[in-house]
Parts: sequence; structure tokens; C-alpha cells
Amino acid sequence: MPAESQPYQAVQQLTIDEGHAGQRIDNFLGWCLKGVPKSRIYRLVRKGEVRVNSRRVRQDYRLQMGDRVRVPPVRRAQPREIGTPDPRSRERIAQSILHEDDALLVLDKPSGIAVHGGSGRSFGIIEALRTMRPKAPFLELVHRLDKDTSGCLVVAKKRSALRALHESFRGHRVEKTYLALVAGRLTGGTRTVSEPLRRNTLRSGERIVRVDAEGKASKSVFTVRAATAAASLAEIVIHTGRTHQIRVHAASTGHPLAGDPKYGDREFNKLTRKSGLRRLFLHAHRLRFPHPADGKNMSIRAPLPLELAEVLSEMGVRSDKKF
Repeated sequence: MPAESQPYQAVQQLTIDEGHAGQRIDNFLGWCLKGVPKSRIYRLVRKGEVRVNSRRVRQDYRLQMGDRVRVPPVRRAQPREIGTPDPRSRERIAQSILHEDDALLVLDKPSGIAVHGGSGRSFGIIEALRTMRPKAPFLELVHRLDKDTSGCLVVAKKRSALRALHESFRGHRVEKTYLALVAGRLTGGTRTVSEPLRRNTLRSGERIVRVDAEGKASKSVFTVRAATAAASLAEIVIHTGRTHQIRVHAASTGHPLAGDPKYGDREFNKLTRKSGLRRLFLHAHRLRFPHPADGKNMSIRAPLPLELAEVLSEMGVRSDKKF
């Protein structure tokens, strides 16, 4: 038996309770078959090895209270050992909470910390929160930000809140506003970019996103807030949440993001580095969404990090609006 795998588990017959009602079957299986790749889970559903009330279902089937789910025996990968965040990282995360109530919390995620562990990272924001709050019954990411992106990140504290927030994201009832420094002078005030995007994996294994007519529909609205001949500060509202969407859309217009090693401009990155930039200049500035408990409109704002504000000052990119 390979060292990295565990023995097959017995067939499980699980009854869906209130905590999992409304959840997609593929996400439920990911929860109860930890360590099993998503591709394997999809294959189990397609082949009919997973049954709900003795019937085959599609991977997007939403579970109902009282459903009986047959989970087949599956060889699982050895659980990945989760590291413990160092005291400095714990302190950064603890101080980054912008809002918290019984249903959710919103963090101003620091740049350089991933939202979850994996791919060589021993821990992420969610693992750190669970370590810091061992008695919390439920903590799950509602959405994601790239490791090098800072700003507003929502974590659900109840499964009912997670379901409601996911519905709001799917129903385009969440407004996501970012700030980014881009190369060159943006003109025209507001510009809408609707290039379709497609994810690709290179032979090296690197994930990359490209503009592709056969890709997924995507929409970003760029508004110029300050500009010089060398660089512009843009406020960006995204209407879809594709991987690397802002970075690829910005590059497609000839105005790539500062500090972007994948889609950026080498000379522009050198220029911004001389002005003190040591990270990707992309910040999730504001989130607006209906609260999952009462539907009340929430507006959470993460101020522009000091290190980014100092880069703007050094480059002479000044805005009358306070971020």
C-alpha cells in the first residue's frame, strides 16, 4: 500500500440534516471525503457510485433535508499536515478583522498570506483562524483572494450563512471593488473590459489565464482615480469572479498591474520597485452585500495599505479621494 494513502473506508449511508441541506452534492462529498481529489469525486458521481435516495444525481444536485446519501468506499490520501502559524502571522491576522458578528467575519487579508494551505504552503488564513479559535464550531471561506492580493475577505461562521452568501455571490448581489496601480496613463474616465477568459496549464504545471473567444464571459469596469504619464490608480468593480480576472483584463488593455510577475511589464515593474513596491499592487478595497441573517445591506471597506499609499506618493500619483 502506498505510504501516502489510507485503506478504503466502508460504504457510508448518511442522512442530510439542517446543517447540510441546500449544499451541492460535490461540495458535500468534498467535506466528507477529505483528501480525495475533486476530479475523483466528480467521477464517482458520474459513474453512479454516489446515490441519493437510491438514485443517481448530477454533481450540481442540491441536497434536501432527510436525503439519504450513499458514499462509496474510496482510497484517501494521507491527510496533509497543517503547520502552525508563527506568532507574527497570528498577530497580523488577529488585527486584520474589520467586522464580526454571529454569522460572519470580514478580514483585511494581508498580502503574502494565502487564504488556505497547500501547494507548498503549510497554512493559510482559514487554517490560522481555526488554530486561533479551536472552539469555533464552523469557519469556512466564502470566497477567495490570491495570495499576493490584500483586502476584504469574508469567512462564514455558520453553514446557513455560507449558503446564503454563496447565493448572493451567484446572484450578482455582491459588489466587489478593487484598487490597482497600472502602467501608463488611463484615459476616458471609465472603461469596461468584457474579454472572455480561459484557464490554461502550461507543461511546467504553471496555471495561466488568457483572453480567449471560447473562454468564460468576464466583465471588469475600470475607473481612473489618479494618473501620471507613467502610472494610473484605478478603481475596479468586477461583475464576474474569474481567476486572475483583473490582472489579465488590465494587461489586455496595455495597462498591466504594478508588481505582477506573471502578466506584468518588466520595465514598469522595475520602475515601481524603485519606488518601494515589493508586492502586487492589487487591493480588495470594498465589499457590499446583503447580510445573510436579515438581508440588511452591508458595506465593508479595507483602507489602502500604508506600503501601497507610500508607493503612490513616491510616484506622484495623487487622488483627491481618500482610500
